[in-house]
Amino acid sequence: MTKTPWRPVATAYRRALVSQANPKMLLLTVIPFVLSVVLWAALLAFGFQPLLDYVQGLFQSNDWFKTSSGMLGSFGMGTLKTMIVPLIAMLLLLPLMILTAIVFMGVAAMPPITRHVAARHFSTLEQKHGGSFMAGIAINVGSAVLFLAVWILTLPLYVFPPLAVLVQVVLWGWLTARVLVYDALEDYASADEMKELRRRHRPQLALIGVVSGFIGALPGIVWIGGALMSVLLFPFLAAISIWLYVLIFVFTALWFQYYCMQALADLRAAQEPPAADAAAPAVAPAGAPGAPPPA
Repeated sequence: MTKTPWRPVATAYRRALVSQANPKMLLLTVIPFVLSVVLWAALLAFGFQPLLDYVQGLFQSNDWFKTSSGMLGSFGMGTLKTMIVPLIAMLLLLPLMILTAIVFMGVAAMPPITRHVAARHFSTLEQKHGGSFMAGIAINVGSAVLFLAVWILTLPLYVFPPLAVLVQVVLWGWLTARVLVYDALEDYASADEMKELRRRHRPQLALIGVVSGFIGALPGIVWIGGALMSVLLFPFLAAISIWLYVLIFVFTALWFQYYCMQALADLRAAQEPPAADAAAPAVAPAGAPGAPPPA
């Protein structure tokens, strides 16, 4: 039976779910979560109120309260006008929180994830080290800068929440696919194999990114909910959001890792000469000594 091009996506998803429940994978969320919480506790303690004051000043000096009230009123959300300043502040902080979780996960979790997946299913796969640490840093930093720039430019879309959530899904999916595909293959694939796998599997990798982006948008809803519910609850909701980001990032990394490693194994298997052809004896030309007589 012919294997459909989408079945490996489902297979990698199933394997990622099973591995996510592994105690070792759950422990991987502890260090990034603690580091992120400590960092963000300090940032929010000393920087959140100055950020609120800065946004408040911008709105007052530019008469943005009137503009924002009119826009929110046109969408039937006039009751949110009193929460517009903390909401904008949290929308500015949200991408930084996402990137913080990704940085800590990349440093603390990606190497163990790669070893875990390789040991369970790809122990015979040769490591060709087509990537490098510096190239990985360049991809991560460049992707983060572009992510932040597009996020800030699309903030006005939050006056229409469904469109804003869609943008967040696409951005998260693009960021995770760009960063995690490289991280998944840098130790095992050659540079040429990386390019070929990206070319051949672009639709499947995009699908994994979009689905992961949808899942990754959920903690953002909890984060923004802190502004709409209570300032007192905000620190706890922020901690919950950070843990969800870390947990989702581990699952997403596992999903990409399983898919990319299987795609690499299939690519190499397809490039190997068939064993039957290699073992077949050579046929002597007609008329040569030992050749069978002509019919």
